[in-house]
Amino acid sequence: MTKVAVFGAGSWGTAFATVLAGAGNQVSLWARRQSVCDVINTQHENPDYLPGIRLSEAITATHDPAAAAEGAEAVVLSVPSQSLRENLRDWAGVLPDAVPLVSLMKGVEVGTTLRMSEVIAELTGAGPERIAVVSGPNLAREIAEGQPAAAVVACADEGTAHRLQKLCHSGAFRPYTNTDVVGCELGGATKNVIALAVGMAVGFGFGDNARASVITRGLAETARLGAALGADEHTFSGLAGLGDLVATCSSPLSRNRTFGEKLGQGMTVAEIAGATRQVAEGVKSCSSITELAHRHDIEMPIAEAVSKVVAGEMTPKDMLFSLVSRSAKAERW
Repeated sequence: MTKVAVFGAGSWGTAFATVLAGAGNQVSLWARRQSVCDVINTQHENPDYLPGIRLSEAITATHDPAAAAEGAEAVVLSVPSQSLRENLRDWAGVLPDAVPLVSLMKGVEVGTTLRMSEVIAELTGAGPERIAVVSGPNLAREIAEGQPAAAVVACADEGTAHRLQKLCHSGAFRPYTNTDVVGCELGGATKNVIALAVGMAVGFGFGDNARASVITRGLAETARLGAALGADEHTFSGLAGLGDLVATCSSPLSRNRTFGEKLGQGMTVAEIAGATRQVAEGVKSCSSITELAHRHDIEMPIAEAVSKVVAGEMTPKDMLFSLVSRSAKAERW
């Protein structure tokens, strides 16, 4: 059996470990807390993040990064995006050379505006032929339950993408390959911000017309930014673009959509964050995505408004009505 290391035992890291195990791999799952490792190894469950889901015995957990990485033929990274740099500094000495490094993370680093693949390259020295991204409409609990889903495995090197595709292709999980790492990462990061806006509309009591409008205009914003950064426009109509956006904006399982809904109902960012262990990536990434747009002179009014709400500079009500009251223009722009 091929050994794959997964660094991060949150909901998505654990769910992807089940995908890898279901595809016939031996999975070593690194967890930040020893208590999580103990429960996974003895009870084959991760009750903190995926309660009630039985984990394969092909998944073993460890708190030791060296033990997780030893002998791995691929390393999957699934930690909160804003902690990736710090974690990679700790892991740099134990990650195996020459193996693919796969990002499951969907964010843009605050301060640097780097995508996660760029942070990986900077901290590990790995070339683009080793760095890959998995993205798509992949709500963690549904994946862990074995429900059918599809995703994109993106890498600049097609051979690496095909190799990783085989590692995670199972009866329930269908991965497609792509070489557009930039587009896949931007689609995954910006959809979290758009989902916050959709959630606020839901929390405020707006209906399907408003939600569909925000989703569609959010996709237009994402595509504009992607074009400026050299992404393939077709990526945004695929699984890592529209597919991920629709799932994240529509499902109550989505952390970002749920976070936005609570904002729309009147809770503060601090209150919502303090009530859950899960990370809503859009809350952290909205400011860096907006900054990235400013650097490239790209207009992203939804992302801009969400950033102001998160920063306490605007209320959800004011945000929603400010978007509606913008000046009329051609749809293309």
